[in-house]
Amino acid sequence: MQKSILITGCSSGIGLDAARSMRNRGWRVFASCRQQRDCDRMRTEGFDAPRIDYCDADSITTGLAEVLAATGGTLDALFNNGAHGLPGAIEDLATDGLREIFETNVFGWHELTRQVLPVMRAQGHGRIVQNSSILGLVSFPWRGAYVATKYALEGLSDTLRVELSDTDIKVVLIEPGPVTSKFRENAIPHFERHIDWENSALRPRYENSLLKRLYESAGPDRFELPASAVTAKLIHACESRHPRPRYYVTTPTYIAGFLRRILTTRAIDRILARLK
Repeated sequence: MQKSILITGCSSGIGLDAARSMRNRGWRVFASCRQQRDCDRMRTEGFDAPRIDYCDADSITTGLAEVLAATGGTLDALFNNGAHGLPGAIEDLATDGLREIFETNVFGWHELTRQVLPVMRAQGHGRIVQNSSILGLVSFPWRGAYVATKYALEGLSDTLRVELSDTDIKVVLIEPGPVTSKFRENAIPHFERHIDWENSALRPRYENSLLKRLYESAGPDRFELPASAVTAKLIHACESRHPRPRYYVTTPTYIAGFLRRILTTRAIDRILARLK
């Protein structure tokens, strides 16, 4: 039987590449997007494309119901992928902004996962793949809000994996570093809404560093890989009989994982402080 996968955040970048690649491998792909116009565009490519907005609980329920109606009540894999960033210093981070990013990057993922789990329990198997980040391993400056969501995701996923260890439902984390996408561009509206950098004590640093990174295109980051590098790990996570608990993507993630094992917290802090 054809296997099925629900992928969120398919309007561009990692989600779009994953949807196309998994379909090419014979999977029935449900390529969900946050906005209806993107769902409509995905349908023109021949995808099933339910609208799922992590900030809209009703859309999570109705989107999953659409998937299950199409499959007869089964789902082999879920790839939680849709997320956004909110760059800025912690001291300038509006609490409403922190609530907003947790709603999208953590609470919505959690709600969708909770609704999928009874389906996978009933069928006796499943894969829950979480697109985390190098920022779930180490804390880069200016990324505190996003780091907080990924640390939370890592904790929830690790615990869920242990709790499901007596089942055939596998929980997997993928941890990319720099990957080609619209992530930085999509973070700008959130930055403009929630970070009052002009009145910040760190205004010179914003002007000399973060603003240039946000608004001025300087080409690919060092070590940046295409979205297909993440998809390659997703394929292994979904198709291997024994998927790994974690998959690193890009050289910086491998370096971060290694440094966490061998260095003290103070030593890592000194390294990361150079990125301010």
